Amino acid sequence: MNCMNIETTKLELMHLLLQTQKESLLAKLKKVFDEEQTDWWDEMTKEEQDEIKAGLSQADKGEYSANETVMKRFDKWH
Repeated sequence: MNCMNIETTKLELMHLLLQTQKESLLAKLKKVFDEEQTDWWDEMTKEEQDEIKAGLSQADKGEYSANETVMKRFDKWH
């Protein structure tokens, strides 16, 4: 499906959604959208998850640097 067809389909669906009064249909559509959503956490590798968990643990212990301090390290390359 090309971009124009996608946009046309979205507009058609919005029109249909705005016209319907069927709660059962809306519930089914909501369920489809809910099932299609992926959790970004589940898409990460175990290593990425472990790094985030370690970072959160460090932050909980107060082991972190202020944003300004970190950004100064990167400013020297600009």
